Amino acid sequence: MPDDAAAARAAAEEESAFSHSPVDPDVTAAYGDHPDQVIDFYAPRPGPDPASLAPLVVVLHGGAWRARYDRRHITPFADHLARRGFAVANVEYRRGGAGDAGGAGGAGGVPADGTPPAGRWPDTFDDVAAALDALPALVREALPQADPRRTVLTGHSAGGHLALWAAARHVLPADAAWRTDRPAPLRGVVALAPIADFEVAEKLGVCEHASLQLLGGQDGFALRRPYADPVLLLPTGIATTLVQGRSDLVVPQQVAESYAEAAAKAGEMVGVTLLADVGHFPLIDPAADACAVVAEEIAQLAW
Repeated sequence: MPDDAAAARAAAEEESAFSHSPVDPDVTAAYGDHPDQVIDFYAPRPGPDPASLAPLVVVLHGGAWRARYDRRHITPFADHLARRGFAVANVEYRRGGAGDAGGAGGAGGVPADGTPPAGRWPDTFDDVAAALDALPALVREALPQADPRRTVLTGHSAGGHLALWAAARHVLPADAAWRTDRPAPLRGVVALAPIADFEVAEKLGVCEHASLQLLGGQDGFALRRPYADPVLLLPTGIATTLVQGRSDLVVPQQVAESYAEAAAKAGEMVGVTLLADVGHFPLIDPAADACAVVAEEIAQLAW
């Protein structure tokens, strides 16, 4: 259990990250018929030199794959990146919520302990795959300032998991509906405090066992992990950096370190940037120094 000082600091970090007003996008485009199948686009500010296009950063928000956390909470981060000269695509996707048959657990999809269910199987994965597949055409129409040839995928927490997963679709099992025949055309992935190893996350009880819920409970966990857990989808051949706060009480650094160790065993070097005295939320908080570090990590891959 964290001590009182650590818990108080974590609470203050979360309050700061959620204190910013949502930032409306320049354009919103749909990649499907469901209300959550949309992408918000933010044009680079200031605009790029007319002779060149801006790198594209694709953002996948976190929130334990639960419906109560949507893309709005990460819009200040998306705006922060746009103000640093990136074109930004902020992806929404279907998540688990009360009354959602896609959730795990008790009646109405709510686990027996009352925790809102995490994710929808297979809808959450369907949406991320569909969004990225539709992105090149949507970018040409909605954000012509962007250069899709210089795309970096980033995500926070559960979104960090989805970013790592999306970059690994070409190494999914052969019978996976989301498998692609070649690697995604990415400059790289910057995963922020990602839920990158479900087994370790479950041992630590991350987000009230959200990864267990995402896969449908105990019965689905072993069956679906090979299709969903990034630590089992290595090597990807795509440049990957993990940014992790050493003081993170939500997704502890052991989860990121386990992924990096597995990557090394698979013959792939994954960069890990550990930030001292930083918890879970400063990584997406424009008011925090850690957020500037994240932007720089993205820039190193994108430019």
